[in-house]
Amino acid sequence: MNPKEIQCINRLADAARDAIRPFYRGEYSQEQKADRSFVTEADRAAEAAMRAIIEREFPEDGIIGEEFGTHNEGAGRQWVLDPIDGTQSFMVGRPIFGTLIALMQDGWPVMGVIDQAILEERWLGIIGEQTTLNGKPVQARRCRELAGATVATTSPHCFSEEEADAYLKVIAKAYPDKAWPVYGGDCYNYALLASGQIDLVMEAGLKLHDYAALVPVVEGAGGMMCDWQGNPLDANSDGSVLALGESARLEDVLEAMG
Repeated sequence: MNPKEIQCINRLADAARDAIRPFYRGEYSQEQKADRSFVTEADRAAEAAMRAIIEREFPEDGIIGEEFGTHNEGAGRQWVLDPIDGTQSFMVGRPIFGTLIALMQDGWPVMGVIDQAILEERWLGIIGEQTTLNGKPVQARRCRELAGATVATTSPHCFSEEEADAYLKVIAKAYPDKAWPVYGGDCYNYALLASGQIDLVMEAGLKLHDYAALVPVVEGAGGMMCDWQGNPLDANSDGSVLALGESARLEDVLEAMG
C-alpha cells in the first residue's frame, strides 16, 4: 500500500475524531432518516471533514459515504465512509461506536480503519499486512470448536425471522449449557475479534459502509470475513456477514445455521 494512502486514512480518522468529540455526551441536533435510523450533527460533521480531505488529496478517487452519498461513482478506487457506526451507542453515551474508513480497489476492500474516538483506539488493516491497534500488531485467537466460542451481534432484533432462527441455532451450538452471547457493539465487536477477545460475529442487513472497513482489519489479524453462504465480501455482497477469528470454524458455523 502506498505510504501516502496510509497517511491519508490516518488523517481521515483524526479529522473524524476531532469532529465527533465536542458532541459526545453533549448537545447536538439529530433526526430520523427514511429508514428510521438516526443521524446526528456529529455524523455529518465527521463525514464532511473526511470528504474534504479526500477531495483535496485524491480528487480522482470516488467516495461512498453514509450521510452524503456517492462522488465519482465510476472511479476504480473508492473511499467508503461511515462517520459513526453505532449512532445509537453514541447518542446514549456508550464509547463503543466507531468511525469506519475503507479504501476499495475495483470493488474489493484493500485497507480499513476502525477508530474509536473516545477511547482513542485505532485498528488499521492493510491487505497483505498484519493488523495493528495503535501501531502494535494484534492477532485473532484460535478457536478449536464452536462449543464454547464467544459469539457477538449488535442486536437480535436486527434479524428477520429466518435470520434469527439461523442465529439461534449457532448460539445453541456455541453455548450448550447457558446462552451468554455478547449484544451491542456494532463495529467494535469486529475490532475486539481482531484483538482476540471474541470468536464469532454474526450480522445481517449491513450496507457497504457498515462492512467494507472491517474486512482488512479482521483478515489482517488472521481471521476471516464472508457472507452467510461463505463467500468473500465485496461491493456486491448481500449484507449478511460472518466474522471468525478461526477460519477453520466456518464449516461448523454454516452447518449449525442449517
